[in-house]
Amino acid sequence: MITFTLCLFALLIGYCTYGRLCERIFAPDNRITPAIQHADGIDYMVLPPWKIFMIQFLNIAGVGPIFGAIMGAMFGTASFLWIVLGSIFAGAVHDYFSGMLSLRHDGESIPEIIGRYLGLSTRQVIRVFTVILMILVGAVFVASPAGLLAKLTPESLDVTFWIVVIFVYYILATLLPIDKIIGKVYPLFAASLLFMAIGLLVMLYVKMPDLPEVWEGLGNTHPKAETTPIFPMMFITIACGAISGFHATQSPLMARCMPSERQGRPIFYGAMITEGVVALIWAAVATYFFHQDGMGISDASVVVFDISREWLGTVGSVLAILGVVAAPITSGDTAFRSARLIVADFLKMEQKTIKRRLVICIPLFVVASALLIYSLRDADGFQVIWRYFAWANQTLAVFTLWTITVWLAREKKGLTFLITCIPALFMTVVCATYICIAPEGFRLGQQAVLPVSLSALVIAAGWFWLWRRKQQKEK
Repeated sequence: MITFTLCLFALLIGYCTYGRLCERIFAPDNRITPAIQHADGIDYMVLPPWKIFMIQFLNIAGVGPIFGAIMGAMFGTASFLWIVLGSIFAGAVHDYFSGMLSLRHDGESIPEIIGRYLGLSTRQVIRVFTVILMILVGAVFVASPAGLLAKLTPESLDVTFWIVVIFVYYILATLLPIDKIIGKVYPLFAASLLFMAIGLLVMLYVKMPDLPEVWEGLGNTHPKAETTPIFPMMFITIACGAISGFHATQSPLMARCMPSERQGRPIFYGAMITEGVVALIWAAVATYFFHQDGMGISDASVVVFDISREWLGTVGSVLAILGVVAAPITSGDTAFRSARLIVADFLKMEQKTIKRRLVICIPLFVVASALLIYSLRDADGFQVIWRYFAWANQTLAVFTLWTITVWLAREKKGLTFLITCIPALFMTVVCATYICIAPEGFRLGQQAVLPVSLSALVIAAGWFWLWRRKQQKEK
């Protein structure tokens, strides 16, 4: 419990120190925000700061800091360190700067921001890539809550029934103004998710389980350690609890609702640190349950159900599970909403009329429905979709980090760009290595890890050095 406690304090200290450093580098001011300048009553409208924080937290959470942390806990104590270091130095930095850049550029979607700084060709690729990712998110974040709801309701209300219900909700939440559903129910769902995390945190200190400590070693405890190395597998498995490209697609939604730039640190950096805390709690609880008598490695949804029921009692477990159910559902609907806005930005199509929104949304929902049918018919369909989503998610984070790095190198003095350049290099290596050795990738085997990693590092660092040198000459 000592390592867990130190990690918990590190996340809080990180927000107060490193978060303030990021804020000082960006230098928010009192300029008019998109929510005021472009108010349209649909996507651009001022919301209270506390509500924006709750919505942002729920948007970015999904099942990542819960299911991802549970699966990541299989790797051992190294998962604790990645959640903490990733959240402070990579994920929260990524979320803060991507959100603030959107705020500075009229609430633009992330593909448009990437195109501003990485070029037109990159913008075109990322537009397609991001929309595909959003559809994958929508499909992935239907199945997991549907499974949990099926466990809580009569047998007649099976997984298929709940998938249909959730999908209908997605359609409504994507089309209606942001204050009609999202602005009203998200704060309540976020409160449920936070209640669940606080309840488990209290139980951790009540039970004081014998958790492994960092000084006992960082060895790989995964049951399939021979084929599942910590690097790069753990860094893909634990995404939303450390760094996630999906977050950059959600930040513009809130950038269009903020009345002041100075709210950026608590909303963007703070929401990511909060998610890191949730992920750390679930990783610790899962570690205990994985090692207790008779409890082996299990499906993440089963672990959530068993943990909540055993530790929080009947009422507490229902509230906790509802929070876990709400998290992916509310990330799924905002994924479709982000996809709509990305396409609208690309086509320069106004979104005030329901007809224009339907023109964009109908094709998105048709493709997502096809993916859902595939995942239901094929026994491994959901797992395949999830793995591709995980890699695509982290790859988008790479592009976002490089975009911020280029902006910092252009707009700020000194070596401030290192604050995102270092995590950009690291995540570039992680994603390149993963796709080369993963089962859904090129399957090169673990012997290729070192040469692939070094090659990715040299190419990425070399590209940035050449660009930086050219940029300095032009000045």
